[in-house]
Amino acid sequence: MIDVVLLGYGNVGQHLYSAFEASSAVNVVQVYNRNPIKNLKTPQTQELSSLQNAAVSIIAIPDDEIAAISEALPVLDTLVVHTSGGVTMKALSSKNKRGVFYPLQTFSKNRSVDFKNIPICIEAENEKDLKLLQSLGKALSENVVEITSEARSTLHLAAVFVNNFVNHLYTVASEISAEQHIDFNLLKPLIAETAKKIESLSPSQAQTGPAKRNDTNTIQKHLDLLKDTGFSDLYTTLTQSIQQHIKHTSNQDQ
Repeated sequence: MIDVVLLGYGNVGQHLYSAFEASSAVNVVQVYNRNPIKNLKTPQTQELSSLQNAAVSIIAIPDDEIAAISEALPVLDTLVVHTSGGVTMKALSSKNKRGVFYPLQTFSKNRSVDFKNIPICIEAENEKDLKLLQSLGKALSENVVEITSEARSTLHLAAVFVNNFVNHLYTVASEISAEQHIDFNLLKPLIAETAKKIESLSPSQAQTGPAKRNDTNTIQKHLDLLKDTGFSDLYTTLTQSIQQHIKHTSNQDQ
């Protein structure tokens, strides 16, 4: 069994805690959080100086705070890792062994996720620590991948496009629909089919719509509808990006 100390109990921390608690291969011996956590069975602390030793200490806090908290940690006989996609391993203080344990998924409070298929991206400074993280990852997921900080940063960038930016577009679509009292649920089958197509088609092959077809009249009608919404620039930028990509791909094929 792998003993773990978890630092941070936000979206990522809570989901990791639940997944570890459900695993017979992991034992969460302590949770650190700035504020007391109600109804938590595991011992907790609000003092870094009171941290217990464990095989792995996992920092699951906002990116901008990772370096500072790792520097504030006492010297421990533990492997200290963070869970960020966009922060390098070397951002962690070198006074402890260091690594990365990055679950590539979006996490929201009060929505459970199945870690079984979530990619766990790991990195460490030596083979022994890497094997430890592999074992920890396999306790949760069937998809554990070794990846460098540089490659992980690019992966995280790609994840922002397919998750965060796409979700913002859902928000835009919801607001546009609401202005005309249109139920956003009408769009959900389209959203589901768009995501499902990527399982069998490349993103380029799955692209449809007026920008791809260069339907200039339809595009202009859409821009007219968006005139007073603040979203016309976003629409134009995305339309131009789609068309430029199609043109670039077409030139490559010639």
